[in-house]
Amino acid sequence: MKVTINIDCSPEEARTFFGLPDVQPMQARLMAEIEERMQQGLKDLEPEALIGKWLPLGMQGMEQMQKAMWAAMSGAASKTGPAAKD
Repeated sequence: MKVTINIDCSPEEARTFFGLPDVQPMQARLMAEIEERMQQGLKDLEPEALIGKWLPLGMQGMEQMQKAMWAAMSGAASKTGPAAKD
């Protein structure tokens, strides 16, 4: 003998019938946080951000070296220029 019982109810009704907690607000907060973290992760993958992370001191060092070279060249040029001979 086989007996089949069909119960037509929504998931919320079944959850309250069995006494299970409603986790939808927690799930919504977690999904919002996950979405925010994923968007931040995508922002970190932009080329400018990657180069800034990979070469923070390398690029600054190059700029400082260029400034030092220009300062040395302009200082040497002012000492050897026509006004320096007088």
